[in-house]
Amino acid sequence: MELAVLRVNRRLVGAWLAAFLGVLVIAGGVLVTWLPECQGRCADVANASHPVAVVVTPGPAKLAVMPADGSKGVSPAAPVRVAARTGTLKNVSMVNDAGVEVPGTLSADRLSWTPDTQLGYGRGYTLTTTAVGPGETPTKKVSSFRTVSPDAQSYLYLRMSSGNLISEGATYGVGAVISARFDSPVANRAAAEARMKVTSVPAVEGSWNWVNDQTAHWRPRDYYPAGARVTVDAPMYGVPLGDGVYGAQDEKVSFLIGPRRVSIVDDVDKIVHSFENHQLVRSMPTSMGKGGVEQIAGQTLTYWTPPGIYSVFDKAESVVMDSSTYGVPVNSWLGYKLTIPWATRISTNGIYLHQLNDTVWAQGNTNVSHGCLNLSGENAQWFYNFAQPGDIVEVKNTGGPALTLEQGGDWSVPWDQWQAGSAFAVAAG
Repeated sequence: MELAVLRVNRRLVGAWLAAFLGVLVIAGGVLVTWLPECQGRCADVANASHPVAVVVTPGPAKLAVMPADGSKGVSPAAPVRVAARTGTLKNVSMVNDAGVEVPGTLSADRLSWTPDTQLGYGRGYTLTTTAVGPGETPTKKVSSFRTVSPDAQSYLYLRMSSGNLISEGATYGVGAVISARFDSPVANRAAAEARMKVTSVPAVEGSWNWVNDQTAHWRPRDYYPAGARVTVDAPMYGVPLGDGVYGAQDEKVSFLIGPRRVSIVDDVDKIVHSFENHQLVRSMPTSMGKGGVEQIAGQTLTYWTPPGIYSVFDKAESVVMDSSTYGVPVNSWLGYKLTIPWATRISTNGIYLHQLNDTVWAQGNTNVSHGCLNLSGENAQWFYNFAQPGDIVEVKNTGGPALTLEQGGDWSVPWDQWQAGSAFAVAAG
């Protein structure tokens, strides 16, 4: 009797367990059905390391468009972008107000689109985007914006401080000074300077200095290392320069730094000592400015060679030197008009190292010039062939006022004063 009851209970328990195991069980976060035919395989499904099925809810793609729909006064240099935050892009069309399509690139993952060309000033643009959202839900978005119409545009010219345009890939001396010249006054100097980047390999410390309301000069703290490669990158198009003026174009140029060539002349011995890579290569007697001041035609003229650090601007096999160009009549007792050979210019106001055989007797002992550094024909020709734009000429112990920034004395300005001429230094102050 007890055995029969036990068998009945076992059958009831077995049926109850079968029913219990036939229900749905949550194991490790995965919904599992335990069936007799699993034969042990289904238990593994409950392992938490298996991926969880994601249920996709159909819906439109979420799109982000820059600039925002309806924007006005947008800089043509501002970023334009369409991005899919959910779903993928199928096609993006951008047309201007003349119906001309703007080409663009859709990323490989079809998640973003950007235009390939620069936008214009004072134009309207419409972006039409088609996409598919989760569950292949079709999506369409139309967005428009308008670029700013400037009162005027300012062109930028990248030159050396001599005023000569920088030649791509050319070689300059270790004292080369970069000049960024705008063709109209710049009210927002910080906006302009922020876009004018100078990089050097190897890197050097440097700064811009605004010499007037249209021009900024850049130089390193110390002379460039020989062999450096310098790049000036000024993406100025679309930049608000103040007073309704915007940048007209982008500019970029690279150049090389040649051997370190520094010439030092001291009025104590009146000798030009020229060094290349710190090695003395030639010593040349010279006669410099005789000194003194004259009042001629209402102008005050000095005849000193100002002491300071010059850099070579340019050179010519011959130049015509005419005193009337700075107010001294040719027929006056101090006047002249001469063709001078082997002339190397080192200042904005016409100081040269040049040949003048008439003063060979004075070279090395007496200063008799109007400010230039007179050399013999042989020495002037040698220096002409030796010098490259950007080379340094240091003049020491001469009388008269010191070389000014306006005369080309960028390197004569102490570094802290030079940095103070930056738009950012002014803003910080």
